[in-house]
Amino acid sequence: MNTYKVLLTALLVPLGATLVVAPAASAAATPASAAASSFADAAAPAGPEEGAAGAFRSPEAALGRVAHPLRTTDPSGALADLRPFGRMVGEARVVGLGEATHGSHEFFTVKHRVFRYLVEEKGFRAFALEAPWSSGLRLDAYLLRGEGDVEQIMDEEFRGTYRWWNNAEYRGLLQWMRAYNVEHPKDPVRFVGDDGGFAGVELYDKVNAYAAEARPELAPRLAELYRGLRPATDAETYVNDYLAKPAAERRELAERTGRAVELLQQRPGTGADADAYAWALQHATAIHQMTTLYAFDLDDPRGITDAMRYRDLTMAQNVAWWQRQTGDKIVLAAHNSHVALRTYAPASHPKVQGEFLREEIGDGYLSVGLTFDHGSFNAFGPDGGVHRFTVGPAAPGTAEHTLDRVRYRDYVVDLRNTPTAARTWLATPHTVKNIGAAYPGIADTPQIALTQSHDIVIHLHQIEAAHMLK
Repeated sequence: MNTYKVLLTALLVPLGATLVVAPAASAAATPASAAASSFADAAAPAGPEEGAAGAFRSPEAALGRVAHPLRTTDPSGALADLRPFGRMVGEARVVGLGEATHGSHEFFTVKHRVFRYLVEEKGFRAFALEAPWSSGLRLDAYLLRGEGDVEQIMDEEFRGTYRWWNNAEYRGLLQWMRAYNVEHPKDPVRFVGDDGGFAGVELYDKVNAYAAEARPELAPRLAELYRGLRPATDAETYVNDYLAKPAAERRELAERTGRAVELLQQRPGTGADADAYAWALQHATAIHQMTTLYAFDLDDPRGITDAMRYRDLTMAQNVAWWQRQTGDKIVLAAHNSHVALRTYAPASHPKVQGEFLREEIGDGYLSVGLTFDHGSFNAFGPDGGVHRFTVGPAAPGTAEHTLDRVRYRDYVVDLRNTPTAARTWLATPHTVKNIGAAYPGIADTPQIALTQSHDIVIHLHQIEAAHMLK
């Protein structure tokens, strides 16, 4: 497998992965030009008026005026301090909750806590994660009907670059979701895997079962198109073997799965069959998403860039499909760089999931970035092994240095409604910590303008590495 295939495998979860660059802790922000600052301030939306004598001239003081403290990151804690966040969410149907690392305890527990609040107070009913669509189906069956053992499912599904989700924090979230459904069987919460890095046996079995029941004339042709694709190994082995296939074979497989989708589209379901048909078509689409992702020219860096754009597009399409099909309001969990309204790294990721979702559902999509000042996280090291890394306090000039000087230790702030001093600073690019599955990575310290990237920021003073189960 060549370098680009290895890179693609590593990029299935993070924004940046295997190329070694300087660590984020040593990077400093590059000052923005005065012209850029003036333009950004002029273009910024209006916010609350400042007090007499310019009391909020510094961005941290201005942010402190409108920030709301978080009393705890413990998912079991009281939820009253999240009411201001609920007002910020408004009528959004999809709330993207980011993370600045893929391996920190507090990012996962804050997502659990926010999801619990949105379920109990705002009617949200689905949790979406950048995990395979087929993994989501297995976890959803556990949540709805208690099928299987959650730890076994997590161990089998969260492998390879998805291993970061195999942690005690997400196990706690899933157990809470299951307990909620036992108490509310007629109004359950659901789990969505929105990614296309693997297509498990569930997808082939569900498509074939639908065809056998409702479209028996299509069943032989679908079986032929899917010949040799249904996994017979674990996900990590399957993906590695698949990527080892010659490019021409991978393109031919993508053509076959595309024909399977077209075959189903020729006979849409109607009446009582409409719902079953819609789900079967989506499962077939998820299979085709995987084969298409791996059909890009992985020997060419431009092919990697095209594949990354396609991946974010399909993740957005899967979330939007679930929202339309079920009517569920969804919390979308992913890296900051995926939930963002604008890419953090245009060279490698020209357009990201959050931007696609904003185009698809407008203000129905809300982007929430999660930042931190210092702490630890799990990630792949340069040797390919899993390690615990620690970074110190944010350097002066970085976004987190200013965010951490706001008067609260942990807080949430609506970037759409801030005083002028904050709007000017928020609309100017600053370096941020952006740690993917590997550290150091290819995009650890991008420069972004926070108001162009997110609607809301949740800032945490300190984080600790998550508790991996394997």
